[in-house]
Amino acid sequence: MKITKIANIAGGQDGAVHGGFLFRFDEKSKCHVYDTKKLLCAEGAQVEEISSFDLDKSDILMPHNNAVMFGNYFSPDDEFPLLYTNLYNSYANCDDKMKGTCAVYHVTRNGNDFDTKLVQIIEIGFTDDTSLWASEGGDVRPYGNFVLDTKNNVYYGFTMRDGEKKSRYFSFDLPKVTDGKYDEKYGVNRVVLSKEDIKEYFDCDYHRYVQGAVYHEGKIYSLEGFTNDNTNLPAMRIIDPAKKIQQKLVLFGDYGMTVEPEFIDFCDGICYYADNWGNLYTVEF
Repeated sequence: MKITKIANIAGGQDGAVHGGFLFRFDEKSKCHVYDTKKLLCAEGAQVEEISSFDLDKSDILMPHNNAVMFGNYFSPDDEFPLLYTNLYNSYANCDDKMKGTCAVYHVTRNGNDFDTKLVQIIEIGFTDDTSLWASEGGDVRPYGNFVLDTKNNVYYGFTMRDGEKKSRYFSFDLPKVTDGKYDEKYGVNRVVLSKEDIKEYFDCDYHRYVQGAVYHEGKIYSLEGFTNDNTNLPAMRIIDPAKKIQQKLVLFGDYGMTVEPEFIDFCDGICYYADNWGNLYTVEF
């Protein structure tokens, strides 16, 4: 595997790449947009964003953007597919922690101006079930992550189960954007995925504080860990959901990289990876 530093961008959480644009989100639902052509020829230098925006309705629904992915298209005429991102621990100190919740947005562009519209909310409906999602006695991070298999219309939700020191992956049919019941508070349909909606689930090696994640060519790439943390090392796990196994564990420290992993996506044959500080790399497997 080869990792190459290509640029410096804004620090933050996960993001996604599409159509020549890299979208980098922070934990307050601000997005910084970059031209990928400029990033790829920056030779490690700081690159200025071409635009920034806040996610729609972030005053009442604020994703942490722990995991971000483009899905399928809302309309064949759209420039961008639907954007999915999760709330993760944004509401950790609230009575309703909104665990296992993902927000879906329609993205539009006018020149270098970008806009989003919240179109759906997807929620795991059994996050307190200790036979499935939660551990007995609770978990330090019960919020869960997600990825999308857009080719096969599969929605994967996964979580750290501290009690068993395992991570558990669930698969569901990816909800259509028209699915769900109307939620007056947010003005969109809300889908609640129940135990009966589970297609299958499996356990694999314990992920130590999940960060950004993406699905690519049959594999789930899941980042984890913190900066200079010898207990929770910055790492990437490659999961094969068909075989229900962890295929590979990559420790970024082996490549001299010790900053908290955050961002991973694939676009046009390139894997983009960024840490919390804004160091942007390409990864060749």
